[in-house]
Amino acid sequence: MFEPDHKEPENVDDAHYFVFHGDNLVTDNRASDPCLLPRNEIRFLSPAPVRQQFLGYWHGKPCYARELDHNTPLGVDHYQASNLYSILGRVSDEMFALAGRAQQMLAWERDNRFCGRCGENMGSHESDRAKVCKPCRSIIYPRISPCIIVLITRGPDMLLARNANFPIEMFSTLAGFIEAGETVEECLVREVKEEVGVDVTNIRYFNSQSWPFPNQLMLGFFAEYDGGEIVCEDEEIAEAHWFSPDKLPTIPPVHSISGQLIRHHIDNQAATGRS
Repeated sequence: MFEPDHKEPENVDDAHYFVFHGDNLVTDNRASDPCLLPRNEIRFLSPAPVRQQFLGYWHGKPCYARELDHNTPLGVDHYQASNLYSILGRVSDEMFALAGRAQQMLAWERDNRFCGRCGENMGSHESDRAKVCKPCRSIIYPRISPCIIVLITRGPDMLLARNANFPIEMFSTLAGFIEAGETVEECLVREVKEEVGVDVTNIRYFNSQSWPFPNQLMLGFFAEYDGGEIVCEDEEIAEAHWFSPDKLPTIPPVHSISGQLIRHHIDNQAATGRS
């Protein structure tokens, strides 16, 4: 269980660390929690981190995010460094979300060393997890970019698309960033129309997922087809088609909200005998 906090404890002897070698997460495949390293283990690594953030408590023990200089070799054979995708499905959803939080906190500190308004050095807020500029009083909180992700259905069939920029030939649900001044529902309708040219109705919220690539909050929905022919937006969508539950292409894993949307629909169809 994770309890968020931003006030560091005095005693860190039993602290655990998410260690990043630049942007890559350091893991120990010998451990039951391969990405959360105890303090006595990381003594072999660089003693002077580039930056560090206290996250809170994991099962009552202090938990930190620590970044090492990517130009400095790890120097320990049983450690390896790779991006967060490498632990997706290998650890619990809660552990994956916490590792994502760790990476986002380090990126937030790195990207906000100076005030975007006046250029002065940013300091730490006294009571909040925030950066504050004393000269101009600008306050910067950790950034979150809200996105919609939607499974469009037409009876049992699902509209799935292949991203033009994705290296794997995988078909997934549609997604897009919410723009300033836009409601979630307006964004969903706009993104679907822009990406595949169809209209939707009966929008229903499903679930959300923190997706730290780099800082998205994915808001998952179902929507029903309401007309139009599929016309793909060339720069983003390579192809899009209607698929039945029994004739699916390669789809995202269940650990992603896209995979959860697809499987939830399939399970519902099977339960009602409509697959």
